Amino acid sequence: MDLHLNRLHWEHRLPDWPAAAVAGLAAGAALMVAELIWAALVVGANPWVISHRVAAILLGHGALQSGEFDAGVVAAALVTHYALGVVFGLVLGWIIAGFHWERRLATTLLIGLVFGAALYLVDFHVMTSVFPWMAALRGWATLLAHGLFGLVAALMYWKLNRQEVDR
Repeated sequence: MDLHLNRLHWEHRLPDWPAAAVAGLAAGAALMVAELIWAALVVGANPWVISHRVAAILLGHGALQSGEFDAGVVAAALVTHYALGVVFGLVLGWIIAGFHWERRLATTLLIGLVFGAALYLVDFHVMTSVFPWMAALRGWATLLAHGLFGLVAALMYWKLNRQEVDR
């Protein structure tokens, strides 16, 4: 009975930081692959345009001048993408650990999905005041991709977490 009553009870508890970081890396990779496949195969768009937009966060407006493959732009996009993935994986791990939501896989996945949707809202409806070129990527496909990020990050954290958990 106590387990059901305290679902929203925060307890200061550190997550398994390495598991959270790896979960963010894995989820970032899944998001990036999903975006590239979607752009190239489903929409028929140039898949490098997204890389240029992400790289512009680090490199500035100059990265937006072309949509063609550029190794330097792709490298900057990868660094930016994976760094953000790790940061967001750490945040998700902190949330999951603090509420003890890693006890059940279904709960962990639901939290990951909600986290991904919240991340989409922040990234594409708040942060676009700082990075306005990202507004062009708003839409249900990007929302779904961020939901995938949250699901993969939550699943990987659940699988890799080495802390003592009563499952």
